[in-house]
Amino acid sequence: MAIEVRNGRIDMIRGISIVLVLLHHFNIAYLLKDTALLHLAGWSFWKSIFRNGNYAVTMFFAISGYLITSNARKRWGNLQDVHAATFYRFRAARILPCLVLLLFMVNLLALGGVHIFQNHSEFGGPVPWWLVDLASLTFWMNVLMGNHGWLNYVLSVQWSLSIEEVFYVTFPILCFLCRRERLLLCAWAIVILIGPVWRAAHQGSEYLEFNSYLSCFDGIAFGCCAAVLARHVQWTPRMAGVVCGVVSVLMAWFYLTQWIGHSAVYGVSLMAFGTAVLLVAQSRLSPHTSRLSAPLRFVGRLSYELYLFHLIVLGALRTIWSPDVISGNAKLILLTAYWTLSILLAVAISRFYAEPLNRRLRYYRRMPSGEPKAV
Repeated sequence: MAIEVRNGRIDMIRGISIVLVLLHHFNIAYLLKDTALLHLAGWSFWKSIFRNGNYAVTMFFAISGYLITSNARKRWGNLQDVHAATFYRFRAARILPCLVLLLFMVNLLALGGVHIFQNHSEFGGPVPWWLVDLASLTFWMNVLMGNHGWLNYVLSVQWSLSIEEVFYVTFPILCFLCRRERLLLCAWAIVILIGPVWRAAHQGSEYLEFNSYLSCFDGIAFGCCAAVLARHVQWTPRMAGVVCGVVSVLMAWFYLTQWIGHSAVYGVSLMAFGTAVLLVAQSRLSPHTSRLSAPLRFVGRLSYELYLFHLIVLGALRTIWSPDVISGNAKLILLTAYWTLSILLAVAISRFYAEPLNRRLRYYRRMPSGEPKAV
């Protein structure tokens, strides 16, 4: 029985999130404020889009929690029956191939002498490669960054992956210990309550407020709760459509008007909650969307590969065309090249490497007791 059918609406939300992240990172590199065309279109509007990329990552966290939880229920029937070994293997099959390839590429480019791909500590001496690779593969890169700053430009995205994977280490364990969905919801509710309290207590520390485990776990927990509650919500399709519309408008307003530097304490919780509500509402709607959303669905399907590898492209562009010598509308040409090359790289990696290896690592002939049938 096939259990992982693509949901166009979720892919669309992921597409919006990855677009916001990629625009955020490009603007950090090339500072688009001197671009005349964007000023003609209203710079204050574009600035609002570019500055809050971390909120888009919060949306990713909620989507991830929702998908992991809903797929686990589909595989095993009940969350209490999640088979830990299979859960970890399936997760590793999805995450590790791309992660290992990314580390290989960055290590190779650094050894080749490309400066932007090399390690550098903001707070002291050099950081050895073995330590950076180990932290990436064992998911405490965010902790290493807290000690050394943004120590590797391309690997800086690893902070969020570290948070996700440590959360999912606890997932099957928590499912086994709680046994009932009500207890699971209570456990995740505690995580949700800890989030804003932690962020409030650590304002002023970029790492502790934005990139530590307890400052971000609540986003994933919101998604997990949404997956559990979705089947109990009895909205009609019409009502679900209204909820999607209203929540989308409110989230867009908040994203465009509230800078994360001043609103993170409650803003992360609000963006995660809004995303969770969207995910619950879409569960009452058809998974198919209009053709107009096809580009967003397309990049949403590639969101993991785009997220991991887009800084390879941006780092290469910065090496060839330094931000110091590029100005004005020429930056929009680079932005177009950045998008095109990032998508092409993500498509190639997904189609010819990640997905084939994912299937090979996941599917097998003999299945130990407690494991689901291969799909």
